[in-house]
Amino acid sequence: MSRRAAVREKSKARSQSRAPSQIGARRNLSPRARVVLLALALVIATAALYYPVSSHPFLNYDDDVYVVNNHHVQAGLNSATAKWAFRSLAASNWHPLTWLSHALDCQMFGLDAGKHHETNLLLHVINVVLLFLVLWRATGYLGRSAMVAALFALHPVNVESVAWIAERKNLLSMMFFLLALGAYCWYAQKPGWTRYLTVFGLFALGLMAKPQVITLPFVLLLWDYWPLERIAFRFPLSAFRRSATSSVSGEERGVGEERKAKSGRRPLRWLLLEKVPLLELSIASAVITVVAQYQSGSMTGPHWQPFPARAENAIVAYLRYLGKAIWPSHLAIMYPHPGNTLKLWQVCGALALLIAITAAVFAQRRRRRYLLIGWLWFLGTLVPMIGLVQVGVQAMADRYAYLPFVGLFIMICWTLADFADERHIAPVWQAGVSVAILLALAVTARRQLDLWSDNNLLWWEVVNRETQAVQANPNNVVAQDVLAHAYLKLGQVEDAVPHFRAAVAINPLDPDGNLNLGAYAQRTNDLPAAIAQYKKVLAMTANTPKQDAQIRAQAFSNLAFAYRDLKDYAQARANFHQAVEINPDDERSWLGIGLMAQKSGDLNAAIQAYNNSLQIEPSDFGYLLLAQALDQAGRHDEAEAARRKAAALSRKLEEARKTAENALAK
Repeated sequence: MSRRAAVREKSKARSQSRAPSQIGARRNLSPRARVVLLALALVIATAALYYPVSSHPFLNYDDDVYVVNNHHVQAGLNSATAKWAFRSLAASNWHPLTWLSHALDCQMFGLDAGKHHETNLLLHVINVVLLFLVLWRATGYLGRSAMVAALFALHPVNVESVAWIAERKNLLSMMFFLLALGAYCWYAQKPGWTRYLTVFGLFALGLMAKPQVITLPFVLLLWDYWPLERIAFRFPLSAFRRSATSSVSGEERGVGEERKAKSGRRPLRWLLLEKVPLLELSIASAVITVVAQYQSGSMTGPHWQPFPARAENAIVAYLRYLGKAIWPSHLAIMYPHPGNTLKLWQVCGALALLIAITAAVFAQRRRRRYLLIGWLWFLGTLVPMIGLVQVGVQAMADRYAYLPFVGLFIMICWTLADFADERHIAPVWQAGVSVAILLALAVTARRQLDLWSDNNLLWWEVVNRETQAVQANPNNVVAQDVLAHAYLKLGQVEDAVPHFRAAVAINPLDPDGNLNLGAYAQRTNDLPAAIAQYKKVLAMTANTPKQDAQIRAQAFSNLAFAYRDLKDYAQARANFHQAVEINPDDERSWLGIGLMAQKSGDLNAAIQAYNNSLQIEPSDFGYLLLAQALDQAGRHDEAEAARRKAAALSRKLEEARKTAENALAK
């Protein structure tokens, strides 16, 4: 008797030895009922972990950009907001669906932070259930799919995506990614244009939420290999089969087998051509994203790293992500880029380990296809966020793991389940170990969630971490800069300044550090020193105006306000115009131009400048300035309309009125 036949006989004997009551209990619970119960358990567990977010505030890190100070979003869902959302590259991205999602929240809940957080939680719950259902329908494995979804639901690294309102884009894009993946399984059963267009449309919606899902065509090709098994190879790959000792029921296996039976196989070339329209969407999204990031200055600046440093960081970051998946400790909102401080042994060691894992899973490609698919899912979906194309100062980020870790969870769950089945480990023991792991992850995730409950807690965590980095290496310019900005977030300007000075001492050509030192001098009313700093920034960015456009525009604007306070109105006016020439969306400088024009008596120019500012960013202060200019021009009805708009926008109208009066008095 062969070994496989012996295993089947043992499995049959074990099943026959079960108590009649246990067999009856399994039969009494239909497959659909088991799916519903598991989905319900996932919903309850996810909601129980994250329910405290309903009492969390907005964060002073990007939540202001996306909601608190974004008057387009606060206007709610209307044609003007939709038009702005589809045209805007604000926040360094083109993601109109994300803007509309935030606008819908504002229309329904106003600025109730708890409700905005609850929307994030709802989206995460939907993603958990979708992941479970898509995996189950594609593979036929109910328990394993549920465990993957549970790891996704409770893993601490996903806290950042759920507890940070500004990361709505992560959750929303993942939802459409999973819907597209499910639609692709439906399409694979019976290919046709209607079903293909459904996949195409869902993918487009995902890209309009966040371009992180740009790798969907790659994932679909992996899906063709396993679990859909659509690729028609010249040699058979039927050696891989589900273990005969698997604890899943025949009904569960039947779901996946039915999918494959109906899907049919296609040559690899045909399947590649099938993905071309989706790939074209990916390319278009990539181009738009690069343009948005470049225009915002996220891909430039003093912390821009040469490609060798980025490649080294990417290799090490892959290993760090892998470590966070297995042992999620020391999670942070910011992991500063190491630059050229990585040791050769660190890079070579990380690369050797990645190559070894890749070789190992490739060697198992016939018996355990899920290992290769899960590993390539992890490697491939991280490519857009791994830092080969640098965006910002971070080396990595927890939010970037939201999609890629699914591949690792598949590898872990399927491997351990096969291990348990081959050794006939009782289901009760498998369930017990699974619950223990999930409880440990949930406890760690709750502690991580507590850090996101308060701005001070969050930024003090960054301060403590970066203080250690600075103490270990005082010449780490990135750590000095991140530490300075963390103190600014805490409102501790005096503590931030020494670190900006240290960053400038390390790199005198750091325009960001010099700009912040100028702002500090202006804040303390040392206007000559502020002007000198701003001129230094303009001099050091003179030969790279495109790369440093945002910094140059800010320097011109700040310089203009400094000259205005010195009553040098000609210089103020000239610098305001320089600022808007570089950045036409600088609403603050348009207000400055309006103030200068109003002071000189050119009311038409003032009205036009105020309107330009308000089209970019509506504000109570701006409408009150416009009303003053309209009144002086004798256009009283229009002035009254502007005041009504100011009142509709404002939560502190009297304070805004005093600010406008002071600005005009100067």
